[in-house]
Amino acid sequence: MKERLFTVRNKAGIHCRPSSVILNTINMEFPFHTFQVVTSDEQVTELNSILSLISLGLSVGTKAILRVEGPDEETAIKRIGDLFENEFDFPPR
Repeated sequence: MKERLFTVRNKAGIHCRPSSVILNTINMEFPFHTFQVVTSDEQVTELNSILSLISLGLSVGTKAILRVEGPDEETAIKRIGDLFENEFDFPPR
């Protein structure tokens, strides 16, 4: 299992659109991995639906830990951790 501390940088936090991008990437690129987010109040949530991710209420500046377990943990934690720290701009400019 790999862990990575991340900080949410998106100005609107992790809302519907970023959640969709994150979950679609997990489902398309890492189907044999398990992802969890651990918040500062030690709430552990498995990333298996957009609702589970949105319910964490990750706002800008929030720090949390991403955990991944699976066959390619190094690539998975980098790719998904980077998405949590991405400054999403919808629509793209």
